[in-house]
Amino acid sequence: MAQVVAVCGMPGSGKGEFAAVLSAAKVPIVSMGDMIRAEVRARGLVEEPHVFGEVAAQLRAQHGEDVLAVRLCDRVDELLQSHDLVLIEGLRGTAEDAVFSARWNGAYRTVAIQADNELRFQRIVQRGRSEDGDRAAFEARNERERGWGLDVLINDATDVLVNDVELAEFQARCSAWLENVRNA
Repeated sequence: MAQVVAVCGMPGSGKGEFAAVLSAAKVPIVSMGDMIRAEVRARGLVEEPHVFGEVAAQLRAQHGEDVLAVRLCDRVDELLQSHDLVLIEGLRGTAEDAVFSARWNGAYRTVAIQADNELRFQRIVQRGRSEDGDRAAFEARNERERGWGLDVLINDATDVLVNDVELAEFQARCSAWLENVRNA
């Protein structure tokens, strides 16, 4: 049976690295963060850390907390027609989780990536994305995403992967997780 997996975690925890491992294994990825980045570009806004959060908050305020989930469900269904597993990268809110859970029921699971706050900040500094910014932006983003229910998602996740190791070891953990899911 085809499955949908949504990965969640605080900024810099390793969601993108998890997605990269699955992508290398030919699992299609649908990124919620890419949806926000595309919206920022479509609006012609300057790509600064606060802008991404403001656009995400505006979309949720105008169209409901589940707007991103609703917008990508049909795309995931299309991918499920030709793939046994589809990954949704960047689950951040309980409203989104409710949409996915209702849509795919028993064929849906979540994975939380956990990492220490300081380690996450160092990773964010190193990756240098336009939405990341400085320590204050990092803390503001953490609080905004907690406000959408990210802490609840992490605590209630079907599976948890701890990312407190070097990249190669984390990639091995992700690969082992994928193998277990596919063989279950």
